[in-house]
Amino acid sequence: MSTPVLKARGLVKRYGRVTALDHADFDLYPGEILAVIGDNGAGKSSLIKAISGAVQPDEGVIELDGKPVQFGSPMEGRQAGIETVYQNLALSPALSIADNMFMGREIRKEGFAGKWLKQLDQAQMRKIAREKLSELGLMTIQNIDQPVETLSGGQRQGVAVARAAAFGSKVVILDEPTAALGVKESRKVLELILDVKSRGLPIVLISHNMPHVFEVADRIHVHRLGRRHAVIRPGDYTMSDAVAFMTGAKDPPPDNEAA
Repeated sequence: MSTPVLKARGLVKRYGRVTALDHADFDLYPGEILAVIGDNGAGKSSLIKAISGAVQPDEGVIELDGKPVQFGSPMEGRQAGIETVYQNLALSPALSIADNMFMGREIRKEGFAGKWLKQLDQAQMRKIAREKLSELGLMTIQNIDQPVETLSGGQRQGVAVARAAAFGSKVVILDEPTAALGVKESRKVLELILDVKSRGLPIVLISHNMPHVFEVADRIHVHRLGRRHAVIRPGDYTMSDAVAFMTGAKDPPPDNEAA
């Protein structure tokens, strides 16, 4: 197997007496969709926050492209090429689609106006935003200047995913991307995820929706009691098996990567 794009070994994160991560391991390979599943309180969120820079682990090593990394903040993770779309989307409803796409990484005008007057290059940001949305087939959004609050739930998720795909040079992490969506909008987001994968970007998909996980994931990382319990392939196991691994009703397979 090829070298993981993103790898973690022995991650530990404690909050007082609570151990959220208990020597957790993680591997994401090039061009794959890796689903991360686990019961509530299993430590999935802590794992994702640790590998994206939102929290700093107390112990353990994280490697990106085979090199050890330490992120002091999510911004450092983003600068290294790891983009995360959280469940709450982190979009600003009153701002336009283009402004949301470039929030925190605005493009300034060239020369005096940009350097000294701090003027933004709105035309360039609009152009790039439209290109990125077009690439991902989101052209149902006609007006790049319309406020995000005027979009449907699926369109908002689309903007958030497009932003991650536009700027995530190494890894895209999606936290429950279909949780608040109906059947039709969920379908569009799943197509969007496969589209991002087809561009060669590996994706970490955190989800409780087993049919979605089994439909798009190449491998499934089962997280339990703060650590990696098993890694399975959807073709080898049923959804019932996955739930049994997740709840501890079934022991991980003897030849498992996580064993």
